[in-house]
Amino acid sequence: MSNVAVLPSAPNQNQISLIRRTIANDCNDAEFDLFMAAARSAGLDPFRKQISPLVFNKNKPDKRRMSIITTIDGLRSIAARSGRYRPDEEEPDFSYDPEEKGPTNPLGLVRAKVRIHTQDDQGKWHPVIGVAYWLEFAPITEEWVDDDATGRRKKSGKTTLDTGGNWGRMPRVMLAKCAEAQALRKAFPDDLSGLYEASEFDQAKVVDVLPSEAVAIEERDQRLARIGGASGILFQMFPNAPLESVPLGRVFDTVAARVKEIEAAEMLGWFESANRAPLQEFWARAAGDALELKKVIENQRTMIAAQVPE
Repeated sequence: MSNVAVLPSAPNQNQISLIRRTIANDCNDAEFDLFMAAARSAGLDPFRKQISPLVFNKNKPDKRRMSIITTIDGLRSIAARSGRYRPDEEEPDFSYDPEEKGPTNPLGLVRAKVRIHTQDDQGKWHPVIGVAYWLEFAPITEEWVDDDATGRRKKSGKTTLDTGGNWGRMPRVMLAKCAEAQALRKAFPDDLSGLYEASEFDQAKVVDVLPSEAVAIEERDQRLARIGGASGILFQMFPNAPLESVPLGRVFDTVAARVKEIEAAEMLGWFESANRAPLQEFWARAAGDALELKKVIENQRTMIAAQVPE
């Protein structure tokens, strides 16, 4: 199977200019250079939308971050080049909870489980499973409304599902892509390290792009600055415990340490639910560290599940 990159090693100026003006128009020069190098290294074609850059906090230089995202076809293509990849013959396995069904979860989805197969050096095929939970990936955000008394925007106390993409129309497809992407990275870490399927970032994009959310974050930062906590994110580490402001630079270590202490699936589920908004904020402010933290949570969930038969 060919391992030749889709992009030529030396793309012509017209190709570079076109990518710069369209697919990578949010990138600065350094980000564009990094993106092009990543595309060539992965052998993926931006023109076929196999790979693209995603810039967070475009108007905030101190928080600006770029992540490189792919399509599920791009991840499959890289895996297939290894000659050790085989998709599963069965459709994804979905879990449902009728009590979860509502405006933010049209089908009551809890999780999607996808299996792929990889071949070892002895020629034996082994299954690799990826699991994605609705609450971790669906682009759910707090609803904002106009306050007639002040003329400003305020939180309504409700949450909404962003239906600008496909999460409202094809929820199973979107969640299954997230699960399959995790399985592919688990099976081919050297080839797919640092590459994420676009739907894995939809929740983070909601936090980043809503103007009303940006206004609220700015107001919160000003308020926290007055009490010396502007760089912190508020987490609830234990049920009935007060909120704890964790400095941004210590969020990963603090939360990861707490997650590793959790030994029950129910408690881990509570922790993620109680801290959904703080975890979304962490995505927006430090996407790279947030991805590593997501891996810690996924690993802890896997360890807990391995101890308790389904």
